[in-house]
Amino acid sequence: MTLTQWLAFAAASGILLAIPGPTVLLVISYALCHGRRPAAAIVAGVALGDATAMTASMVGLGALLAASATLFTLLRWIGGAYLIYLGVKLWRAPVGDTAASAAPLVTPGRMFWHAYAVTALNPKSIVFFVAFVPQFLLASQPFWPQVEVLEGTFVTLAIVNSALYSLLAAAAREKLRTPRVQRTVNRSGGSILVGAGLFAAVWRRAGT
Repeated sequence: MTLTQWLAFAAASGILLAIPGPTVLLVISYALCHGRRPAAAIVAGVALGDATAMTASMVGLGALLAASATLFTLLRWIGGAYLIYLGVKLWRAPVGDTAASAAPLVTPGRMFWHAYAVTALNPKSIVFFVAFVPQFLLASQPFWPQVEVLEGTFVTLAIVNSALYSLLAAAAREKLRTPRVQRTVNRSGGSILVGAGLFAAVWRRAGT
């Protein structure tokens, strides 16, 4: 793999990661509800989820999902259900002093697994990796060393991207002191997450 190919992959991955999707919305929702405290757990979940999806794609799961409407639909519904659940939780999240006392009820471990599931079980991501990554592989070079470089690059960028979104959302939350504004933010973010979950649930592949 040449330096030019790697730079092109890194640039394309950075742009794609920066575009808000289900994972970014999840990161923002937790940051708005709980501040900076769970950032490390959420970012770790996102990183492991992306690594799982990309690795699964490279070993053939992506091709299987692309060919199997049943498996594709199952993962699509699971991912959508998680987003809807988290959106409803954010909509109903307490505000003001009550929010501060209720936040510890959601443990970092639970946030980690939520972030992991939403990221890893997004079928569009797996199919995307199948179509995207091979464009940067050279047939004349060993396969797995190239995959390791590309996967390490993508996961590193995903960590940076999710960390920045989390910190920015947490900083904005700290400025929103009044219960009325907090409630508006929670319900707006919850509505976005529910909408993303519904979209994931009803989204169909071309030709199905």
